[in-house]
Formats: sequence, structure tokens, C-alpha cells
Amino acid sequence: MKFQYSEKKVKLPGNVHAYAEKKVMKLARFFEEDAEALIVFSVEKNQNNVELTVHGAGTWFRARESTSDMFASIDAAVGTIEGQIRKNKTRLARRLRQDAFTRAVEETSFTPEENEDDLSLVRVKQFYFNPMTREEAMLQMNLLEHTFFAFRDEDNDGAFAVVYRRNDGGFGLIEDVE
Repeated sequence: MKFQYSEKKVKLPGNVHAYAEKKVMKLARFFEEDAEALIVFSVEKNQNNVELTVHGAGTWFRARESTSDMFASIDAAVGTIEGQIRKNKTRLARRLRQDAFTRAVEETSFTPEENEDDLSLVRVKQFYFNPMTREEAMLQMNLLEHTFFAFRDEDNDGAFAVVYRRNDGGFGLIEDVE
């Protein structure tokens, strides 16, 4: 597993990075060796925040935890991602490593400016949209904790589509019609 670290408004000693790496390596058994982990550390209002993003097997997992202790935030973020994997293990089984669930011994959200008249872009992201089923797109959206997810719909000959979470808790689909 490859690691990247980012620190916002805080300078941490190396032992925090080493601890984070050790804890995140517990997730390595779910992924192939080319998985990547991005760990963002920050401190706001006496809260130690950890945002952990793991990309592996064509799937993104994200957890954001905040506690009064950086080590506890790391533990909680790793636990959250492990929980996401276990909760969705039947859906993820074909994407993750084949022996991922056998017992062994041991994307930034867009926020508009305050001034509604200002229509300038704040951030631009570029993605390759993988073909996937609608169910896989909803799963990916939930794992990222986003309210929408754009993808190429396998059920509609690879047409561009967006799934989104409705205010009533259900899901919606926006399809491209030609």
C-alpha cells in the first residue's frame, strides 16, 4: 500500500505518521498491493481531525473522524472504513482481493462562495468515468459519503448518468438521452 500524508494547520511528529501507517496497513488485506491511502491531518477548535481516503480495486473509501486525540481519530477513521467494507462485503466481494474476508492471524466536496452573484469556479476536477451498474454507483456514492455520483451506466450502453440522494432518503437517477 502506498501512503501520502497532508497536514493542515498542524505540524505533526513522525511517530503520528508511523502510527497511522501501521493502523491503515490493517486494511491492506482487503486490497491488492497497488492500493493508495491519503491521510489528511488537521486541527480545528481543539479537535484533531483525520480524513482517510483509500483507493483500491477501482473503489474509493473515505472516512472523516474528529476527536480530542489524534491517535484516537486515526483509530476511528480506520474503523469506519473497515466497517464500510464489512457492511458492503457481498457487493464488494468481486472487487476486493479474493481472500479479503477470510480470517487470518494477525473526492472534497464543492462549496459555493457566500456571494451568490459570483459565478466563478472554485475548483475543477477531472475524472475518468468507469462503466458500472446503477447499484455499484449507489454503493460508491455511499462509501464516499457524497450526495451524488456521476458514472457511465452499463445498463444504458455506457451513457453518462448521475445517481443522487433525495431529500426523502431514497435515490434518484439522471440519465443522458440522445
